[in-house]
Amino acid sequence: METVNPGGEDGLPESAYQLARERLECQRHHWLITGVAGFIGSHLLEALLELGQQVTGMDNFLTGHGHNLEQVRDHVGASAWQRFRFLQADIRDAAACRNACADVDFVLHQAALGSVQRSIEQPQLCNDINVGGFLQVLTAAREARVRRVVYAASSATYGDHPGLPKVEHAIGHPLSPYAVSKYVNELYADVCARCYGQEAIGLRYFNVYGPRQDPAGAYAAVIPQWIAAMLACRPVFINGDGETSRDFCYVGNVVQANLLAALTQRADAVNQVYNVAVSARTSLNALHGLLAELLAERRPDLPRLAPQYLPFRPGDVRHSHADIGKAASLLGYVPTHDLRRGLRLALRWYLRQ
Repeated sequence: METVNPGGEDGLPESAYQLARERLECQRHHWLITGVAGFIGSHLLEALLELGQQVTGMDNFLTGHGHNLEQVRDHVGASAWQRFRFLQADIRDAAACRNACADVDFVLHQAALGSVQRSIEQPQLCNDINVGGFLQVLTAAREARVRRVVYAASSATYGDHPGLPKVEHAIGHPLSPYAVSKYVNELYADVCARCYGQEAIGLRYFNVYGPRQDPAGAYAAVIPQWIAAMLACRPVFINGDGETSRDFCYVGNVVQANLLAALTQRADAVNQVYNVAVSARTSLNALHGLLAELLAERRPDLPRLAPQYLPFRPGDVRHSHADIGKAASLLGYVPTHDLRRGLRLALRWYLRQ
């Protein structure tokens, strides 16, 4: 995963992220990543192994892939890979969660059934994994005296609240079972803090994309799905009129937020929920145009096909735009990748596959 230098040169003050990375290079901790074979989980694994950390990973391969782990192994090398222990297990299994949390300092909880559409079709499965599984992880972490749980929350929690940009304290009615499940995660984390003194931080991801994101299947995210279609000379399908907008966030920014949340020593930053995005709104029409432009730079031989429009999809939020001021002020979060830069890195990976 390519990153930019977060600071420390030319007399400029070092960023919180750079300081966190330097701290990890000097101190080895034991981390648990749930959903480690998934898109985001595998990037967290890669970053931690590169920083000399010991990692346990847990995945049942419902949505994760073994080839993601293979790519991390090939990237970090055999020596770093020896610091990784993999458990093929389900977060709904209490014994498996206890085993995974043994001697762990920090949990980065990424495992979830992450599709709005799939949650509408399979609400019980969504609840079992996203709510029941999350509670099993929280319980096991508490019993193992894990220092802190950082968990993947979601911008879907904002539901039908019309305000833009989205601020953490103002949410509306949820629009899908997935949104309900991710909000319940926040409620459980808050209750565990109040009842047991457990430390947890939620990160509301906004439309994360990047290398290793799966373009296949009915529930694929829009960016990998569109890239795959363009490379195959197939038309792109847009749900609605194309003016639906999203705050697209490169996976490198998400890695940063997870490490900052795990390592923050500010008492007022703990047991909070934060937006993780770049604080920029892009319509689907504009995204299509930018992808076509960047792809043409590398593959001018490909035809540039006009998108085709479908009906609006139930459960989808119309506009999404994050205020990241809270994460900036309490965690020191500063995105390193805007949309254009992130898409260039993602395209480079997809073109190699």
